Amino acid sequence: MGWKAAEKLIRHWKVLRGDNVMIIRGKDKGETGVIKRVIRSQNRVIVEGKNLVKKHIKAGEGHEGGIFTVEAPLHASNVQVLDPVTGKPCKVGIRYLEDGIKVRVSRGQGASGSIIPRPEILKIRTTPRPTVAGPKDTPMDLVLERTYDAKTGKGMPDL
Repeated sequence: MGWKAAEKLIRHWKVLRGDNVMIIRGKDKGETGVIKRVIRSQNRVIVEGKNLVKKHIKAGEGHEGGIFTVEAPLHASNVQVLDPVTGKPCKVGIRYLEDGIKVRVSRGQGASGSIIPRPEILKIRTTPRPTVAGPKDTPMDLVLERTYDAKTGKGMPDL
């Protein structure tokens, strides 16, 4: 990616994986769906069951070939989050509650101004954390070993 393309990347994303969105441009204009995947490096999102295209796949080892229907990515500017109260597409704003919690709110013409909750699917990791220590992981006894004592200065390197 060149520097001009990098300049055009969205820095503050308003749509998240699991959001209910309406497609506002393209062949599926007016249809609603759930965001399946966000491709931040390309400013694109994949909406579940929308923007379907035919893909020709050549047969190879372990899979057969043929013509398959797959979901193509849409540009992030072509979808809008649905207002949870009115059910209409709206812009997304950021507000802070009295207790300091950052929340997303609906804004724009005809929006209710209500809080848009974060999708529950974001709490589930796509790649689970490894439970077994790998060959490059530091053992816990070395991690917890005390190597510096502030009172005596023991463990301070000689400079």
